[in-house]
Amino acid sequence: MLAELRIQNFAIIDHLELRFAPGLVVLTGETGAGKSIIIDAVELLLGGRAEATVIRSGEPTALAEGTFRIAQAVREPVLAILEREGLLDDPEHLVLGREVRREGRNVARVNGRTVTLALLREVGEHLVDVHGQSEHLSLLRVPAHLELLDRYAQAEPLRQAYTETYQALIRVRQELASLRQQEQERAQRADFLAFQVNEIETAALAPGEEEQLREERTRLANAEQLALRTEQAIAALDEGMGEAPAASDLLGQAVEALENLARIDASLKEIRDEAQALLEQVSDLARRLRVYRESVEFNPKRLDEVEERLDLIRTLQRKYGETIEAVLAYAERARQELEAITHAEERIEALEAEERRLLESLGEKGRALSEARRQAAERLTQAIEAELADLRMASARFGVDLRWEEDEAGVPLDGRRVAFGPRGLDRVEFLVAPNPGEGLKPLAKIASGGETSRLMLGLKGVLAAADATPTLIFDEIDQGIGGRVGAVVGEKLWWLARQHQVLCVTHLPQLAAFADQHLKVEKVVVGGRTVTRVQELHGEARQAELAQMLGSVGEPGLESAAELLRRAEEVKVAAGVG
Repeated sequence: MLAELRIQNFAIIDHLELRFAPGLVVLTGETGAGKSIIIDAVELLLGGRAEATVIRSGEPTALAEGTFRIAQAVREPVLAILEREGLLDDPEHLVLGREVRREGRNVARVNGRTVTLALLREVGEHLVDVHGQSEHLSLLRVPAHLELLDRYAQAEPLRQAYTETYQALIRVRQELASLRQQEQERAQRADFLAFQVNEIETAALAPGEEEQLREERTRLANAEQLALRTEQAIAALDEGMGEAPAASDLLGQAVEALENLARIDASLKEIRDEAQALLEQVSDLARRLRVYRESVEFNPKRLDEVEERLDLIRTLQRKYGETIEAVLAYAERARQELEAITHAEERIEALEAEERRLLESLGEKGRALSEARRQAAERLTQAIEAELADLRMASARFGVDLRWEEDEAGVPLDGRRVAFGPRGLDRVEFLVAPNPGEGLKPLAKIASGGETSRLMLGLKGVLAAADATPTLIFDEIDQGIGGRVGAVVGEKLWWLARQHQVLCVTHLPQLAAFADQHLKVEKVVVGGRTVTRVQELHGEARQAELAQMLGSVGEPGLESAAELLRRAEEVKVAAGVG
């Protein structure tokens, strides 16, 4: 709800700070005092048109700023917008501001930060309906009609069931569209993957193979040198070199000498055993060298084969990975992707079957939701026409245009294809015929004025529980009606204000008597200039204002005003609120 409004240098207002109460807030005063200017300032806050002509003469800027308490009914969408834009300061309160400059652009602000006008309007649409300026009236926005009808019908369970199926269908269709769009790409991709997998599989790589091949290449390239050095080592160990005896012979002589010594001195037995072991190690070493010498081969053909194999491995590594393990891992991923592509047609067939099933299910759930809406539309029509009769608009008619449209891609129902969307199968629009003899026309195209305000009051009265907008403003609602109807309108507004904050500009005392907060707007001359002042009225001051609105400031007028207040209080007491 609108808690505070600050206006500066706007038309004849130099400076105003207003605090609004919950419930029904009435603004009264003489014509031209500035009542509608206050409403215009609220319009400005909501993103309405701003022209330099609204700036008070002699001033460079005009300013309007409003503080709102965020009602529970709109908290989720409002906080979502604020969080999305990084503007959330206090989840309980919100400040909108608008500055109009005589030279240069006007500035919109949310919680003190400059924002676009579009964002200001997006936020404002959730907070206030101004009846009299259709730009900010939710009932004149056709997309809102379906939401209002669903709330009135209490169709949330049916709509939730529909929504879940709708979302599942959208996911299936998105996957289908993606698979179909990529069909040619998949064929090309499959050929490419098959080539890559075949290339890697044909190579028959083995982990660790590259290192083994490098070692083999080194041996093959140095076979002559390896054989020569091995022969030299064997000769030194076991065969002797020229005049020099072999190491095994010398060690054998040493072992024999130590054997003789150990017979004389038993303490040398351990040294003798070490020498014997060393002789055996030398013999084993010579044996293994002979085995190695036999493996060393002069094989240029094998060397070429190893070089070719290493070249193949390097080629595959450049394409698929730095190591053999990485190349093999790439091949596995390619096989998996190729398998997925190969089975894409099967997936498409499965998805098409699922799409048909979901379309049938969505059609049935949409039919059930549509039927609930049709029944609610009939009740809504009767209730609103009864409300309009109370407001002396018995000739006015209301209707709900609820229809299906055909679409080849729609759900199958009754032998045809019906278009559908995230909110159901129905296209919903409210229709009215304000005057006798006129056909029903879209609510969004009706003329403005007091009759329209009463029409909107009738709609709002019935849709009060369904309409989430916290603050409703009615301007010129008493145009063309008398005191008796004014009392009825006042009572309707007061009932509406049990679920909304309602601000109403009026000249009818019968209506003003129902106010929970009564604000008197008047213009005074200060320093030779006209300015607007606002006073909250209570007790005798309020009674005097009502008497003046009745046209009599004497005792009879005061008694009539007191009677209006008593009757209004009786209505409130009877409702258990007064």
